[in-house]
Amino acid sequence: MSVVANNTITSLMDSVDLRTQLAGKNRLELLLFRLQGRQSFGINVFKIREVIQCPQMNHLPESHPTIAGVITIRGLTIPVIDLSKALGFMPVDDPLNKFVIVAEYNKSIHGFLVNSVDRIINIKWETVMAPPKSIGKGTYLTAVTEFENQLVEIIDVEKVLVDVIGDSSEVSEEFKESHKAIKSPVKHVLVVDDSSVARKQIKRTLDAIDVESSFAGDGLEALEYLYAIVDSGTDINSRLAMVIADIEMPRMDGYTLTKKIKEHPLLKNLYVLLHTSLSGGFNQALVKKVGADAFIPKFESDELATAIMARFSLLEDGDA
Repeated sequence: MSVVANNTITSLMDSVDLRTQLAGKNRLELLLFRLQGRQSFGINVFKIREVIQCPQMNHLPESHPTIAGVITIRGLTIPVIDLSKALGFMPVDDPLNKFVIVAEYNKSIHGFLVNSVDRIINIKWETVMAPPKSIGKGTYLTAVTEFENQLVEIIDVEKVLVDVIGDSSEVSEEFKESHKAIKSPVKHVLVVDDSSVARKQIKRTLDAIDVESSFAGDGLEALEYLYAIVDSGTDINSRLAMVIADIEMPRMDGYTLTKKIKEHPLLKNLYVLLHTSLSGGFNQALVKKVGADAFIPKFESDELATAIMARFSLLEDGDA
């Protein structure tokens, strides 16, 4: 990867203004990279801290087979996942001549070992589609798009991380014991997330606190669901207590979904919680810009449950 490209990534990581300008405009910036062969893969630039040439790695005893080792950068020791091996391909050979994408997901930092890094592209979310159903449920793809007549596969990094480091998305017994039962007359929540792993995690949390749920796989599907409710003459707030939405989604992202909800006269009072693996302080500015009611990073079940219970407490008090 060239010094120019690396400087471009660094400047993007430091620029809150650039990210804020994208909010509500349904656009996505992807860093393109390769694992094996000519196939291009993508990862959201917002999640990337930096891209470095792979340094010397230390072996981590008894670690998951896809963890190539650990590296230390600026005093921080992070695990490096061989992304090629994690996706079922041959492991990356000669790591010291390859690259590590250092990214922050769900409030933790990991490195992803890749063969090569290409460029950053800016595309419309509406050009990003869910992967074909024919590829099966076990896929690590969360979406696909096309750039310069070439297919780009966007990886479900949350699924990779769950498979490598495990899933701890259970509401604690201490939380259950310390919180009263929900007494709100409306106990239904719409969950919007393109990741099957994230949907399952959120459902377990909602089930644990006795909250009913419906699901949509992207912002456009969610918006069509909401429009159908209000078009039938039903008061949306008598049907739904809140919307819990991811930010990164095919066709329509969470920022755009929130903006459209808040601009609609019959939906504008619907409570929207953005819940995303896009960690970082810049999210607070974006949340305010699009009008979301709250934001929490993924994924801690007790933290999510606390945010949901806070919303239901307002409903019980009659302060919707």
